[in-house]
Amino acid sequence: MNEQENSLFNASRTGDLELLKELIEQKTGLNIRDQKGYTPLIIAAYNGQLEATRMLLYAGADVNAQDAGGNTALMGVCFKGYPEIAELLIENGADLNLQHGNGGTALMFATMFGRNALVKILIKHGADKYVRESRGLTAMDLAVQQGNVEGLELLTT
Repeated sequence: MNEQENSLFNASRTGDLELLKELIEQKTGLNIRDQKGYTPLIIAAYNGQLEATRMLLYAGADVNAQDAGGNTALMGVCFKGYPEIAELLIENGADLNLQHGNGGTALMFATMFGRNALVKILIKHGADKYVRESRGLTAMDLAVQQGNVEGLELLTT
């Protein structure tokens, strides 16, 4: 990875909007990947950088890019718990039912980690509650397994 690409990842991670804007204007590849398959968008979203995420999306970053494990930016924010970034990703075409390498979805991440505000958002936008991961479990099964009573209620109403 060259210096410009490293700078793009760092600006995405830290939310350095001035540098990010400059790199976008220099036509730095927005969908480049690091050794783990992360894109600048995945990094910005995962680190809670709302404005950097917005800037990357508006510049054309692939909202459904998957890392080496098949995880997307939406899955990352559902793991970390960033509802506002999730809404932004969904508004920009994030696939709610995309599955990672083990078959998990963003809804499953939100359910497993008790991110019930995100469970609400995903259901509101039409996430499929019945998708099964590699062990055959649905988001509802995972809510039971994790003792997420509120999440289970959201999934069954």
